[in-house]
Amino acid sequence: MHLGATLRLLRVDAGLSLRDLARRIGVSSAYLSRVENGVDAPPTVERLTAIARELDVPPALLMDVANRVSPYVAEYLEDVPGSGTLFLELARRRLTGAQLARVREFLDAEFPVRGGHGDGPVPALAPLVAPERVVLQVSCGGWEDLLDVVAGRLAAALPGVDTARLVEGLSQLDDLSSCSVGGGVAVPHVFLPGVPSVVALVTLAKGLKVDTPDGRPLRLVVAAVDGERGRARLIRMAHVARLAARGLAERLDEARQPSQVLAALEELEALR
Repeated sequence: MHLGATLRLLRVDAGLSLRDLARRIGVSSAYLSRVENGVDAPPTVERLTAIARELDVPPALLMDVANRVSPYVAEYLEDVPGSGTLFLELARRRLTGAQLARVREFLDAEFPVRGGHGDGPVPALAPLVAPERVVLQVSCGGWEDLLDVVAGRLAAALPGVDTARLVEGLSQLDDLSSCSVGGGVAVPHVFLPGVPSVVALVTLAKGLKVDTPDGRPLRLVVAAVDGERGRARLIRMAHVARLAARGLAERLDEARQPSQVLAALEELEALR
């Protein structure tokens, strides 16, 4: 997964220049640029945590995208060596996301966190994706055609907002920073003051060859309209990037009904 594309997308949407973010986390803008462009390896856990704090998103989200182990996990494994056996048992049983969520419910009830680490739950994506805004196995000649499809579904949920206005907004933001986060997934988004947050999801019958950070054809678009800027919007984009890293495009490529898409999303999001 290409962490750099996600960092650039979040940084631009947060209104931070490359120089501003680099200064805040104590690195050079040249270094940060290399990370965003995939030239350098993903930052250390410490730097990822610093970046997340400046962007106001949970550090665990960026660590998941980068396939980094949280320092809390590493510290716990070192302090309680026997805990590794439990992780092994979870792996042996091949628990699904929904089953792991049940395990966490038990932990929350029996062993609640008191003053521990964490940033709270990440809001789920599935409730913002209504069945009528799920379009499956679309054939598109190019990115512009795909934006027309996405904008049409979003506009239908927003009285008074026309498709052309949405296409223009989605295109302008993509010009500032590519909305592809790798893994065959793109997250075009637009800000329209005062409207409710809605999401449309489109899968492609054939991968679209556009500029992506990891070179993989585009297979899935998760497009959003938001009436407010800020933390919730950034967290959602980072969350979609995390889902992309977990194989979201592949999972939804098999769906043939909107209900299957929503069920797959709910399972993937059972642990957030």
